[in-house]
Amino acid sequence: MTTTVNGRPIDAVPRPGQVLRTFLREHGCFEVKKGCDAGDCGACTVLLDDVPVHSCITPAHRAEGAEVTTVAGLGSPEHPHPVQQAFVAAGGYQCGFCTAGMIVTAQALQPGDDLTQKLKGNLCRCTGYRAIEDAIHGASSIEHPAAGDAAGRSVAPPAAWRVVTGREEYTLDSFEPFRSTSALAHLAVLGAPHPHARIRTIDTRRAEAAPGVIAVLTHRDSPATLFSTGRHENRLDDPDDTLVFDPVIRFVGQRVAAVVAESAAAAELAARMIEVEYDLLPAVFDPELARRPGAPLLHDDKTPETSRIAAPERNTAAETRGERGDVSAALASADIVVSGEWRTGRIAHASLETHATRGWLDGDGRLVLRTSTQVPYLVRDEIARIFDLDRDRVRVFATRVGGGFGGKQELLTEDLVTLAVLRTGRAVQYEFTRQDEFRIAPGRHPMRLRVALGARRDGTLTAIDVDELSDTGAYGNHSAGVMFHSLHESLAVYRCENVRVHGQAVYTNNPPSGAFRGYGLGQVIFAIESAIDELAGRLGLDPFEIRRRNAVRPGDPLVTTDEDPGDVAFDGADGLRQCLDLVEAALAADAPAVREGGLGALMSMPPTAEEIASGEWRIGTGVALAMIATIPPRGHYAEATVRRVPGEDHDFEIEVGTAEFGNGSTTVHAQLAATALGTTPQRIRIRQSDTALPGARHDTGAYGSAGSVVAGKAVYTAALRLAEQLRAGGPDEATATHDGTPRTVAFNVQAVRVAVRPASGEVRVLRSVQAVDAGTVLNPAQLRGQVEGGVAQAFGSALYENVVLEQGVVVTDRFRQYHIPQFADLPRTEVLFAQTHSPLGPLGAKSMSEAPYNPVAPAIANAIRDALGVRPYALPLTRDVVWRLANGTDPAARPDVS
Repeated sequence: MTTTVNGRPIDAVPRPGQVLRTFLREHGCFEVKKGCDAGDCGACTVLLDDVPVHSCITPAHRAEGAEVTTVAGLGSPEHPHPVQQAFVAAGGYQCGFCTAGMIVTAQALQPGDDLTQKLKGNLCRCTGYRAIEDAIHGASSIEHPAAGDAAGRSVAPPAAWRVVTGREEYTLDSFEPFRSTSALAHLAVLGAPHPHARIRTIDTRRAEAAPGVIAVLTHRDSPATLFSTGRHENRLDDPDDTLVFDPVIRFVGQRVAAVVAESAAAAELAARMIEVEYDLLPAVFDPELARRPGAPLLHDDKTPETSRIAAPERNTAAETRGERGDVSAALASADIVVSGEWRTGRIAHASLETHATRGWLDGDGRLVLRTSTQVPYLVRDEIARIFDLDRDRVRVFATRVGGGFGGKQELLTEDLVTLAVLRTGRAVQYEFTRQDEFRIAPGRHPMRLRVALGARRDGTLTAIDVDELSDTGAYGNHSAGVMFHSLHESLAVYRCENVRVHGQAVYTNNPPSGAFRGYGLGQVIFAIESAIDELAGRLGLDPFEIRRRNAVRPGDPLVTTDEDPGDVAFDGADGLRQCLDLVEAALAADAPAVREGGLGALMSMPPTAEEIASGEWRIGTGVALAMIATIPPRGHYAEATVRRVPGEDHDFEIEVGTAEFGNGSTTVHAQLAATALGTTPQRIRIRQSDTALPGARHDTGAYGSAGSVVAGKAVYTAALRLAEQLRAGGPDEATATHDGTPRTVAFNVQAVRVAVRPASGEVRVLRSVQAVDAGTVLNPAQLRGQVEGGVAQAFGSALYENVVLEQGVVVTDRFRQYHIPQFADLPRTEVLFAQTHSPLGPLGAKSMSEAPYNPVAPAIANAIRDALGVRPYALPLTRDVVWRLANGTDPAARPDVS
């Protein structure tokens, strides 16, 4: 076959059945991404004779005699295409994994095109689409400040031009080092078909004899060291309950064996040849049943002392109880008590780049892992522990990562690749499919929450009682951390003398749960803010007013129970009240205009006066607030080095451990250093997320938005030291560290106005407003994008998204079944900034990437309650759920006041 790709002739024969995406990547076009391989996400979009196509479902032979153009063929960083320029000017991306396909689609648009239709085949998990729409319409938000004036400006990310032209590398976007060493081998996994079983026998002989097979790995090859896939600074935060291969199966899809072969196809074929006999064990899928006496036990072979499991005999991975004051007495004497039971489902991270690792032995025999992770240093340390390696003999690094949201704070592919490399001596690659992401990658913890609030007639809270039951799934990664975190800021945001909490994270034979944006706060805040709103309605109080009366104020202790360590405190101005005021004022003003056919054009379409008068549509308004600690608990550390290294395109260099996955920390680091050194961000080169960097010996990782306030503080301090040294004629390098203390809090307030159609259950979000307390805003355009992206992800959790399980089997394992928000699904969120300054953060900044997600779902639920007069108790609020609410057939809708 002869085809032309970006003006370059290629003469090659595609394999039988090969699609254009893999054909292009095999010929070095790494800008063509894999997000789904099902034609759902658009990350692989290319032009085939000037027509945009999804190359993952386009047979390669259709390129015969045709012209193929990828995003790299549209322009280069030196000579970009106008659409590429527009995406940089508008900040139209975050992680950037969708950007190549998005730009190819956008450049084919015609004036007047309806974007709700034209962009329906291109998904973005990060941005919320507003910046993408602005790019398409030529709007610009990027500034070009003078030297020393970068902080507080909307500067472009350092990788901007590489991202929009397809030159920025993600995890698997390279042939190196395999062209100069051994050929790359591929790993495929055989997953278990049962939710609970014991492997009786496993016969690998046919697989081992299959063409191209290098090795077959089973539990007989596995290290005996127990570990957790969840990664924290203190590895003792999570129970050690996992093996690389375990002869006991605890969820459908768990690893049974792996095949290493010369090609991915050969590995997958051989994996299906492995013959396994199982002894089936009873399974339990409901955490309420799993903790009862007589339930099947998942980890009774382990002890609390060795694995830090709270109670294996009750399937309880983690548990907490605490009380301040006397909650029972306070509830008994309260003028009014509101109580209820709320439920949240399992949510998938849906990062467009799937989990992947490539590993090899370098020339010195050192293990090298190139992997899609938020925590390369923590992965290195745990790999060294599992395989009994000297930590200095393991190098882990991340290139740009295509989305994270907490899902890449796990060790999911690195251990298998390590085992395969050490066993074979070959370079090995293991890449999740999109189905793997839904079936076996940890998602957000489903929770059942019972909440009781006691109050006086004036609305003053007198008691808060919360009972949380969390489904941690088959393994306990992040079970304790999510449980403890979820029961802190969600309650401590309200002043109340009597608070009681009980939390349990329970094992089931469902797929594991893990870290997810908000880290448990979103689930509990949904229940708390729903109950607060119900209390306001029963007392005839304005929802804003009841929150003002009860919310914490500067100087208040931010604790829940007497057992709370109290290591979080206010740092100055009352940003929460500013946020409440900003949102309330915005709702009272006219809504911003929406472009015809643009973002919000379908979602924000208001019903007519006649439709409202007839009852066909009902209007409701809802508000919710959230508080979050600006730094993760129990330790977060970073080291950074800044040095003067004059070069053609830079004057200074930063070495820092934080990974970039759309969180924007790299941009902020460049801004902070440029401000301290009196230069521009363009004159600073950043080397990052590589455990081999001599100037960044440790970094806990990019989670909890710590990239700005922990690693950022280290970068800024090092840059200030270097500036002082240079003025004094001293050394041209400076290093600084930050230990993540003290911790403070940030606030978010979200309001929505919705229209609900009882006859169909349709919900339209007419207004979406969020005000945030982020301290000094270091990059307004970037922060606005983080807020919009968090709100968009939360709209998905509230209205659409739910990983559906049937007897432990995930049945929503594709994007076309699992509805993440598309361009047409979202309103245009108004983002407002409180004017505060935190003396603890760099130049007064607080973290904010994680927080915007948390108050959105309860705001939507409160608005639906306002519209229908019936309280929702479970997420997601899909059309069928809202229809049942509106028509009185939802068994969860019941009176809950005494």
